[in-house]
Amino acid sequence: MSQYLKLGDDQSPVQLDPHSEVGAFKVVGHCAWAKPEDKITPDFLRSRVEPWLTALFQSEHLNILIGAGLSSAIQESATGTKPQGMGWIEDLKVCKAEIDSYVAKTADASGRGKGNIEDQIRSINELIKGLEILTVQNLPVPPSPPGAPSYRNLKSELVELNNELTRCLKLFSDSVSYGEKLIRDANNDLKTETFNYLVSFLISFSSRTATRDRLHIFTTNYDRIIETGAEIAGLRLIDRFVGTIAPIFRSSRLEVDYHYNPPGIRGEPRYLEGVARFTKLHGSLDWYATEGAIRRFGLPFGASSVEPFLQVETTGTANYQQLMIYPNSVKDRETSEYPYVELFRDLASATCRPNSTLVTYGYSFGDEHINRVIIDMLTIPSTHIVIIAYGDPLGRIMRFINDSGRKAQISLLLGDHFGDIKKLVDFYLPKAAIDRSSIRMAELLKSRGLYRATTSNNSGDSE
Repeated sequence: MSQYLKLGDDQSPVQLDPHSEVGAFKVVGHCAWAKPEDKITPDFLRSRVEPWLTALFQSEHLNILIGAGLSSAIQESATGTKPQGMGWIEDLKVCKAEIDSYVAKTADASGRGKGNIEDQIRSINELIKGLEILTVQNLPVPPSPPGAPSYRNLKSELVELNNELTRCLKLFSDSVSYGEKLIRDANNDLKTETFNYLVSFLISFSSRTATRDRLHIFTTNYDRIIETGAEIAGLRLIDRFVGTIAPIFRSSRLEVDYHYNPPGIRGEPRYLEGVARFTKLHGSLDWYATEGAIRRFGLPFGASSVEPFLQVETTGTANYQQLMIYPNSVKDRETSEYPYVELFRDLASATCRPNSTLVTYGYSFGDEHINRVIIDMLTIPSTHIVIIAYGDPLGRIMRFINDSGRKAQISLLLGDHFGDIKKLVDFYLPKAAIDRSSIRMAELLKSRGLYRATTSNNSGDSE
């Protein structure tokens, strides 16, 4: 598989194909920093990538957008098998042909290829709204003309569609919780190694100087893999939920933060390290709507089903239509409704400001409303986006780069080498503790008069 790399001084993505030596690469086409006959090793690539990412991660504002690629990477690393994806419901009982055709049409129009269960749920929601309008007058079904087929009973179809929506949401939530359960039940050694890499991944972004703006983590995922990794890492996440037993979603955008008082010093609180803001753009497996509010219930990671927890939180019967897990990205209708309008305001306000860097990992650029925010962000000259992905099967990432017209503000690490979370952590992501120690060591050598001599000797050798 070819790799594609674009850093600050590259005019366009550089293609790297496998070299005859295992683990190495060779340049294909024009490249300013390597020749076609050169053997490109991961260590050489690290010398280019890691300093560039380190500089970008110290931007005034740092945000990361995590897509389904992270969940897939964690599940594959922990279990050794590839995830199945979102899936597709084959046995819709009402309007199956119409719903499937509409899903295929909208998915093709958005450039996403095939539709998925999210598209089906969205289409059922829209059809229910239409049938509610058609049946609001509660008129009886008129008799059909002689010899003609009978009229459709729209009221009956509306009831069946609501039942189908509940069933689809149950299947969808079960698939998300099943992915968590596979990780929880995985081999202990593999699971420990996987979560260690996840912790290192998160810490690479969140280990910023406490006086800088906090890292803001955005995700389109419904599972709680990021929350679990943050908990293991000791990373404190700040979101819009307030409370302990059943936290409630609040619309206020107060800049709540963590501070501490140093021993022996009063009245001078300092910012606490290891704090990040967190926003789940498409809802979560443990969010539900009740009495006009959005609450989060206590769902253990890897629970086989959310049904018993929904029964406790509601009237004794699990109502899957209360789960906040079904907004889809093809249309923007859902993002204008509560609470999604608040979440996307957070995305726009966090990214669209000067000296801001956005890193995407595992995001396929299939959500047009998110892409629109990113395009708006790039209109500010001092912003930058780093795209890290395992693959681009539909070509959406390359299409976004070419259509943006802002290639100088885009860095790209694309391929099964750069997108592999283990190789990414081992070779390319900055290590905060190492960076600080390196800076102190350089200052110490410079103060002793050794740094300048070392530099001159190296430059003399290169000449």
